[in-house]
Amino acid sequence: MNPITWFEIPVQDFERAVKFYEALLQVSLRREDFGGMMNGIFPYEEMKDTGGAVTQVPYAKPGSDGPIVYLNAYSVTILDQALAQVEQLGGSVVMPKTDLGPIGYIALVTDTEGNRVGLHTVKPE
Repeated sequence: MNPITWFEIPVQDFERAVKFYEALLQVSLRREDFGGMMNGIFPYEEMKDTGGAVTQVPYAKPGSDGPIVYLNAYSVTILDQALAQVEQLGGSVVMPKTDLGPIGYIALVTDTEGNRVGLHTVKPE
């Protein structure tokens, strides 16, 4: 059983943040309003994958020193493309692509809201 069931990345400018993650990871986020709280939900298969969203909620604020969530970059190519464009998308690279041996590669970026977020991908077989 996966110990993580859901994650939230707090944002202040919802549309800016959704566009950042859609461009960075080359995915579409599903926009949903839960009682006035906006969520941009990352693609996932319910009851199988860990789900998560960028959220504009009153109980959380963006920041660079909180927990690190690692998002799936899906491939080395997408990870490299993400790192190449993160600054033009309004973010910054905190730690460049780092080789973790058999685990794959990780990098750390700061998003448009000031959150530190990890990117991970496995190595091609």
